[in-house]
Amino acid sequence: MSVELVAYGCFFLTMALTYAIMCLGLNVQWGQTGLFNVGVAGFVAIGAYVSALLTTPEAADRFGGFGLPIVVGWLGGALATALVSFLIGALTIRLRADYLAIATFGVAVAVQLCALNMVKVTGGPFGIGFIPRPFADTAGDPLLFGLANLAVVAAVVLVLYLALQRLVRSPWGRVLRAIREDETAARALGKNAVSFRLQAFAIGGGIMGLAGAVQAHFIGFIAPDNYLPRLTFQVWAMLIVGGSGSNLGAILGAVFVWGLWAASGGAISALFPPDQQARAAALQIVMIGVALCAVLLLRPRGILGEDRGPSRRRSKENSRAEHP
Repeated sequence: MSVELVAYGCFFLTMALTYAIMCLGLNVQWGQTGLFNVGVAGFVAIGAYVSALLTTPEAADRFGGFGLPIVVGWLGGALATALVSFLIGALTIRLRADYLAIATFGVAVAVQLCALNMVKVTGGPFGIGFIPRPFADTAGDPLLFGLANLAVVAAVVLVLYLALQRLVRSPWGRVLRAIREDETAARALGKNAVSFRLQAFAIGGGIMGLAGAVQAHFIGFIAPDNYLPRLTFQVWAMLIVGGSGSNLGAILGAVFVWGLWAASGGAISALFPPDQQARAAALQIVMIGVALCAVLLLRPRGILGEDRGPSRRRSKENSRAEHP
């Protein structure tokens, strides 16, 4: 196995895991709480731009450039996005289903337009470059550089997965699922549904912001075109394919769909002449849509559906025993 192939494998998995972080954030909002957020791209963009402004070198024509450590940028991006999510949620969290979807989509469009037009802050359409990359001093060795970055991103995903698993199994997580399944019953038991939904929305948004920050530093450059609605579609497809409500399914779905996206991109480059590749790129969306339909037909709850929990299984078994 050549060094180039292993280095590419590290790059592929690192990118896939940055999308897995986004899926974990969306899973907190939708999979656990039932909050229909179709503004994922906007929350990811906030984290990416905040982290870039905190860590890039000083620039005479742009605000920011504080040159802070990468870890500070990641934490700053996550916290800033969580705060923005909390403020947005305070205004919109009482909306239901399609109304919340419209509101969050509007937020994503507003963020993308701000990134495009606030040239003195975001660099406008030219974006922000020279974003420091972890282990940049090893960039001359593609294999070492790829393995080091993969290890860091994998560690972030592992910590998030373990933390979210504890949250899901805690009383807090059980309240979220109760609100998702029957909000009226949860309120009858004395649970403040609005407060819990707002908490989940802020935590999920903060995780998406962290994903944007991690991805920005791995790539080294961001621009408004990176955060179009297509990104939201990709993340939703990843979560649905992997299994909404399952943290492990969110990670698996991200790797699977990103692999399909990368493979279809390579096929388009090989099969179509250069002057037609831009138009043929729409086939990538088509292929993900076909894969999504196939998974839903074969496994309606995704590759790894949500664990329904022992209490629900026991109730089903009791029901079968009473009505054989």
